[in-house]
This record gives sequence, C-alpha cells and structure tokens, in this order.
Amino acid sequence: MKTVYFYFRLIINLIGTGFKEIKLNSLKKHKTVEEAEEYVAQVADKWANFVLMIADLNLTVTGRENIPNEPCLFVGNHQSNFDIPSILANTNRLTGAVAKKEMKKIPIMSYWMRQIHSVFMDRENPREALKAIAEGVENLKNGYSMIIFPEGTRSRSNNMGEFKKGSMRLAIKAGVPIVPITFYDTHKAMEGNNGKIRKANAKLIIDKPIYMNNMSKEEKAEVSEMVRNIIQTNLDKENENK
Repeated sequence: MKTVYFYFRLIINLIGTGFKEIKLNSLKKHKTVEEAEEYVAQVADKWANFVLMIADLNLTVTGRENIPNEPCLFVGNHQSNFDIPSILANTNRLTGAVAKKEMKKIPIMSYWMRQIHSVFMDRENPREALKAIAEGVENLKNGYSMIIFPEGTRSRSNNMGEFKKGSMRLAIKAGVPIVPITFYDTHKAMEGNNGKIRKANAKLIIDKPIYMNNMSKEEKAEVSEMVRNIIQTNLDKENENK
C-alpha cells in the first residue's frame, strides 16, 4: 500500500509541476535570467524534498560546509533513484545531472531536468557521449554545478562498483573542483526491497573539494581513483559503525 501511495502522490505532484512551466516561460519572457533560474531552483528543491518526504526517507547529511561557493562537480556512488533528490535537496543551488538517455522520454520530468542544466548521455554511442560531456563542461564553465555517478548504474547496495573511465573529464576540462559525495543506505528505501517503498534511514556525506589547479597531468589521471577511495572509506566506516 505504501508503494501505491508513493507513486500516486508522485504522479499527481509531477502533473502539478508541469503547470509551473507556464510561470517559468513568463519569467523567461518578462524577467531576468537570474529570476527565472531562482524559480527553477525553488521548483527543484521543493520537488526533491517532497519526494524524500513521501518516500519516508530520513536522510542525515554531514559536510554541507564543504560545498564551495563556486560551481563544482559532485561525484558520488549510486545506490538508488533517491540519490538525485537527496543531493538536489541539500546543495542550495542549481545542480544538473549527467543522466542516462532514457530519462529524456519521461514527460515533464525531462523538461525540468533540462532547466536545471542536466545532460543526457548515451553510453553505447561514443560520439553522443562526447557531446554530452562537452555540454556538461559548458554548463560548469557557465556557473552551474553538475553531479555524475561514475559507476554508470545503481548498485542497489552499499557495495560500490568500478568507476567508468573519463568520468572526471568534466571537472578537468572545466577547471572546477570535484566534491566527493557518499550515499549510504539510500537503497533501503526502494531498491533493497524489490522495488517496494519502505521507510528508511540513510546518510549523505559531503567531503572536502578536490582542487586540481596545481596537479600534474599524471595526478589528474589518478583523481578518479582518489575520489573512489574517499567514498569507499566512508562506506567502510559506516559499515563498521553498524
């Protein structure tokens, strides 16, 4: 019953969010870019917090003070569909995601994903994947933060997979810091229950940013493993504390 309730509320909310496109278009036409984007940020934040609420996901967040004032690339492990709303609800800024191409097919959702400057990647098509990376780099250079999950898919557990090569290219080419983020137990709200929604306690750990300005080419080549080790250390600590 909880799962039915969740999806019913989610669909109704999504439809309601669709009507907000009218106001956004009006703001884009009659107001400044800043005012329109402030509205987009409010819509995204409200949606993210609503999703976490109806899922009954109690999220403990540590390290918000580590988020730099400048645009950055959030790099995290990927456990659940709740990872994106978890980060959107806690960054206090427009944060676009590097999303799989299938997300483009979801009505209303795909529209608002574009508004927060998400990009859609076809990992099976190298040429299209490079285009998505280039678009993401431009977003970062234009002042919009991004989030990427280098595993490429949800682990549905506290075990982390290998990072795909080139995932850090966004930050390296844009010249922005990388902020490692660790999701712990978010999968227990859905993926760990065969897709059924269950009340869960989870954690989001935000680590200090990694600046690459003074890194050598060799050091930059190893930054992916550096980020993965930070996240793995956090996962290990949480497992030990259980």
